[in-house]
Amino acid sequence: MNEIRTIGILGGGQLGRMLSVAASRLGLRCHIYEPDASPAADVAYALTNASYEDQTALRAFAESVDVITYEFENVPTSALDLLESIRPIRPNRRALAVSQDRLTEKTFLNEIGLRTAPFADVPTESDLAAAVAAIGPPSILKTRRMGYDGKGQVRITDAALLEWTGAASVLEGFVDFSAEISVIIARGADGQVAAFDPGLNLHEGGILRTTTVPCGQPARVTTDAVLMAAKIANALDYVGVMGVELFVTPQGLVVNEIAPRVHNSGHWTQAGCAVDQFEQHIRAVAGLPLGDGKRYAEVVMENLIGDDMDRVPDLLATPNVQVHLYGKGDARPGRKMGHVNRITG
Repeated sequence: MNEIRTIGILGGGQLGRMLSVAASRLGLRCHIYEPDASPAADVAYALTNASYEDQTALRAFAESVDVITYEFENVPTSALDLLESIRPIRPNRRALAVSQDRLTEKTFLNEIGLRTAPFADVPTESDLAAAVAAIGPPSILKTRRMGYDGKGQVRITDAALLEWTGAASVLEGFVDFSAEISVIIARGADGQVAAFDPGLNLHEGGILRTTTVPCGQPARVTTDAVLMAAKIANALDYVGVMGVELFVTPQGLVVNEIAPRVHNSGHWTQAGCAVDQFEQHIRAVAGLPLGDGKRYAEVVMENLIGDDMDRVPDLLATPNVQVHLYGKGDARPGRKMGHVNRITG
């Protein structure tokens, strides 16, 4: 009998919401810890609405659960220190530390033999000109920490026109790629690994718009992608689901970034697999056997962003379309409000 009954989730957004639904199917409870409004609270067993500086709330939260996971990377170290002294955190702290800092992440990937874009550390604005001289335009300046969906990024196309992000950053050189694909991979505490088919990602304005499976790449490319994702997970002694984004280039695959959690580009698994990425993550962190991740349908996942919500009535009436809404309030521009999985074959 599995000893884990209640899973604590740091973060109460849409990923925490879908993790909670998946856990409920397995008879498990989720307790959400979220400082702000929480779409996940609508479907979770319990909610702690407190800041990450509130040690009393953190301690009570940890003592009420059997294991802790997270739906986003930017949890303060002080909070993690306290939580880990009471309950295990899965995925582990090393995976979180690597992914929280873009410079650390790229250095780690190179150390285990994987290719990334050429990069340079840019700790202050005064270091930017030298970094651009070394890496050259075109390039993109990204804050080392925080930043997502295109935030905290500056594109540099001319060495004479430099703009600063406002925080310690890393400069990434341009990668001439034909496609971006991503692998959603899971690893259990026993080292078992299961991967979903790679998906083809298309972005608009720095935000993922669609993920399509199959991805249309040759078998040698998809096999390499899965093997690279497994190499990362094993090197980190990872437990849980991870998203790995890769660029397809004539010279081979280049790792763009890793996300130590369930990932937007894995939402298609809800319509394409018997065990989706959310259930797979719950299984891993709870010490249950992994599903095999086999795909039985062709799927296009599309994010519903901002006023895409106006299309929901039509989408609900469209055959072979699975609608997932996140229960958020205002449909602001650039805000992910939900997604649809369109079964295409």
